Amino acid sequence: MAVVVSFALVRKARQVKNMSCKDQNAKMGSKGKALRLVTLAALLLAASFSFADQKSASHSRISPQLSRLSNALQHGSLKNQNIRVIVQFTQNPTKHHIQKMANLGGVHLRGLGLIRGGAFSLPLSAVANLANDSEIFHVSLDITIGGTSADAFEQTVGGDIAHNLGWDGSGISVAVIDSGITDHPDLHDPVTGASRVIYSESFVPNTDTNDGYGHGTHVAGIIGGNGTLSAGAIVGVAPRVNLINLKVLASDGSGSDSYAIAAIQRAIALKDVYHIRILNLSLGRPVSESFTTDPFCQAVEAAWKAGLVVVTAAANYGRDNEFGTHGYGLIGVPGADPYVITVGAMNTVGTPSPADDMLATYSSKGPTMIDHVVKPDLVAPGNRIESLLSSGSTIQQELPSNVVNPAEYGQPLAQPGYIALCGTSMATPVVAGAAALMLQQDPTLTPDLIKARLMKTSNKTFPTQSVIVDPITNETFTEYYDIFAVGAGYLNIPAALANTDAITGSAISPVAVINADGTVSVQTDPGTVFASSVVWGSSVVWGSSVLNGSSVVWGSSVVWGSSTVAANSVVWGSSVVWGSSVVWGASVNAQE
Repeated sequence: MAVVVSFALVRKARQVKNMSCKDQNAKMGSKGKALRLVTLAALLLAASFSFADQKSASHSRISPQLSRLSNALQHGSLKNQNIRVIVQFTQNPTKHHIQKMANLGGVHLRGLGLIRGGAFSLPLSAVANLANDSEIFHVSLDITIGGTSADAFEQTVGGDIAHNLGWDGSGISVAVIDSGITDHPDLHDPVTGASRVIYSESFVPNTDTNDGYGHGTHVAGIIGGNGTLSAGAIVGVAPRVNLINLKVLASDGSGSDSYAIAAIQRAIALKDVYHIRILNLSLGRPVSESFTTDPFCQAVEAAWKAGLVVVTAAANYGRDNEFGTHGYGLIGVPGADPYVITVGAMNTVGTPSPADDMLATYSSKGPTMIDHVVKPDLVAPGNRIESLLSSGSTIQQELPSNVVNPAEYGQPLAQPGYIALCGTSMATPVVAGAAALMLQQDPTLTPDLIKARLMKTSNKTFPTQSVIVDPITNETFTEYYDIFAVGAGYLNIPAALANTDAITGSAISPVAVINADGTVSVQTDPGTVFASSVVWGSSVVWGSSVLNGSSVVWGSSVVWGSSTVAANSVVWGSSVVWGSSVVWGASVNAQE
């Protein structure tokens, strides 16, 4: 019997025709996107609040989204802040109506006579005063609708809602340890023109800090691109964050542990100088020894203990069945370390709603080899993510069909500036960007608290399984949504920002234990936050599901053995970097 997590809310399996990245882009026309975006906020927030709460707010003058935000403010879950709203009045607004909003601290931004309304910047604390105003028909969030990229990742995880609340990563620096960052208009401050890449250094001998491979620039854009070149169509999660460029991969995508460890060491040394709070590691290699002795793992642990949030990729070995594991037990390093936040990849299938999303078949699954740590910690969008192009890079030359046509974002005469890539490499910076927003909101948050809140507030509604057909190879993959595939759940940025739970102890990931009867259980250390049975217990963080079954779907002789299947594959190569290329082939079109 397969070891799976039983999700009580969704039982049916889905048979889905898998589209390549190329095919996905071709089928995503502009028609229908606007309708999906209009329903965006309701779809996302419905995952975070009860149906009863939605029903009670349905006939209010205040939209359900605003009502929940206002309630969160009153209960101390959110701080007061200015938000952008659209107010529809019962008649065409006059100076009287504008003055009424001004008396509440509102600033009139634009008249909207077509709907007898106006756009205002308004303190969140003023929303409650509008609920009983007979001159107001309805008040709504002024939701961003500029994003038109085929991946829809920003809307899926609620990044646009965070932006509407004023969270954009300002004042936070993220160190991108990758293949370098090439200068790009989207990485400049739109007011001053200054680059937001405020420090650069290469740890690859005889190279400059530019991105010859094309991976690091793409990752940097997912974290902090501001959409300058695309007129706001393709935007990162934290579009005003500062970036630290620490290059460890050469133009062929290869590097070494020592390069990465040196870069981590530099980030720790500079953390107070440049206000570095987060490390993004969208790279890695197979497990070669226990995390307790692995030098790369020890380096990321040191960074974590120095106060840096370390976000790393799960790896792209999900389709690898060479050892009969179906991708289980193939989390990479440094994602195998229990301290760091390890991210798996989801496929948004090109829509902003998370309801139809599926696990990307290439996303590696846990538990980790040797140590059996429960990984990944959570999942985020990682399939066909449109972000910054490093012009002339190796990836552009290898994947020219993945370059985004400027006409798609309204700039038909412009030079290409974006490319679509797939991988857990792309999911990782989505979470790093989310951490930047959380730290902007509350700079006192610790790495452990950020990890715990991200995991607890993640969406936990998945199908039991999905069946995916690769359109190129015609190969069928059955994905099970257990904790070793999706971790604690699917990233939900608004819910993470709204959470105020405190922790006692660390948030290191637990260990999976195979019992004498063949069942598997999760074992948490008493000193960790997840050992609590009330606020942070396993049933809260990983949902109401339980592990069951008498055997393991991935073969107990491999995963539970004392040695690693990957001990002879320690050296990185261009096919190992977790971005556009994956272990089963060089073409990104072989992925969802």
